Amino acid sequence: MIQLTNPATFWLTGLFFFLAIFGRYVLFSLAFWWLFNVSMKEQFASRAVQTRPRKNGQDRREIGWSLLTSLIFTAIALAVMLAYQAGYTQIYTRLTHYPLIWYPASIILTLFLHETYYYWLHRWMHRPGVYRWVHKTHHDSITTSPWTAFSFHPLESTLQAIVIPVLLFVFPLHVSAVGIILMIMTVSSAINHLNTEIYPRDFNQHWLGRWLIGATHHSLHHAQFRFNYGLYFTFWDKWMRTESPDFHRLFGEKTKPRLTSKQEVVHQES
Repeated sequence: MIQLTNPATFWLTGLFFFLAIFGRYVLFSLAFWWLFNVSMKEQFASRAVQTRPRKNGQDRREIGWSLLTSLIFTAIALAVMLAYQAGYTQIYTRLTHYPLIWYPASIILTLFLHETYYYWLHRWMHRPGVYRWVHKTHHDSITTSPWTAFSFHPLESTLQAIVIPVLLFVFPLHVSAVGIILMIMTVSSAINHLNTEIYPRDFNQHWLGRWLIGATHHSLHHAQFRFNYGLYFTFWDKWMRTESPDFHRLFGEKTKPRLTSKQEVVHQES
C-alpha cells in the first residue's frame, strides 16, 4: 500500500483518493442515468417510480453536495491510511495471512454490520430534533436520480463514512475486500436512487430479490419518510416491520409487462 512518508506524497495521495471517490460517483451516476434515461428510455419509461418532475437545479445541487461528501470521504480515507501505516488497523495485503474462506466471509460480515449500523442510524436521523440538521439535505430530493446517491449534509456524510473505517480496527479485511465493499456501496446507491425499477417482474418475491433494495423500495422512503430505512438489504425493515405496505403493490405495477404499439392495436381491434 501507499506509504505517506512526506507532505508531497500525502497531498498527492489525497488528490488521488478524491479523484477516485468523486470520479467513481460521477462515472456510475452518468452511466446509470444515460443507460436508463437515454439509451433504453422507451423500454423503461413506464418503470419510473416517482412521476413528479425533479426540481429546477436539482442535479447541480446534488452534485455540489456530492462534491463535499467526496472531500469528507477523502479525509477519512487519508486518516485510515495514516492509521494503517502506524500499525493500528487490521488491513492486510497478502491473501495467505488468513484462511481463504475468511475473504468472502469478511465481506459478508462487513455488509451485515454496515447494514445494521445504517438502518438504526437512518431511523435516528428521522427523529424530529435531528432530521432538519442532518438528513433533510438528502430528502430535499423527493424524486431521486443517480446524482442523489452522494447528496448528503456534511454531518450525515461523516456519520455514514465512519462505520467501515471503525470496522478496519476491529477485524481483518484484505485491501481488495475493502475495494469490493466500496464498489458494492456505490453500485447499490446508484440503483436505489435511479427512480427506475430495473429488477425483473416478481423479483420482489424471489429468494434473493426479496432481500435486496432497489429503486421502488428506496423511492418509497423518499416519498413516505416513515418506511424503508435499509441500505443494501430489506431484512431489518422486515424484522422491525418498517417496510412500506405499498412496496409489493407498487413493484408489481412498475414491472408488469407493457403492450407494444402493435399489441395495443391488436388488443383494441379485438
